[in-house]
Amino acid sequence: MTIEPRIREELHTLRDQVRHFQGGMVASVDGMVIAHDLPDIEPDGLAALTAAAIGVAKRLTDATGQGDFKESLTRGADGYIAAYSAGRRAVLTAVASPDTNVGRLHLQARRAAARIGALVDAQPHR
Repeated sequence: MTIEPRIREELHTLRDQVRHFQGGMVASVDGMVIAHDLPDIEPDGLAALTAAAIGVAKRLTDATGQGDFKESLTRGADGYIAAYSAGRRAVLTAVASPDTNVGRLHLQARRAAARIGALVDAQPHR
């Protein structure tokens, strides 16, 4: 039984909850796409970049004694890319326009990441 449809449903819900949300993706921490809702972004490349970014973020939190990685936010001239830990084996990446309410994005994405993490972690490890 695949969890991809349930994760895609979470991504669609996130799109409904956060104005100016452009798309999302769930990938394994090592950069393999699990599910995505990214109409204009190539998911495999984004998954690989996210894995690299959270690798650096994990080292940064460890080096500064801030505990386990939870999330990262990058702001570009044309919007935001946020990565949220989703359980032990996955990460939720959210892409949003510059008009997004970042507080609302964090609130809803953190909740979605917790639900997605529970789904992924309940699956047998391959």
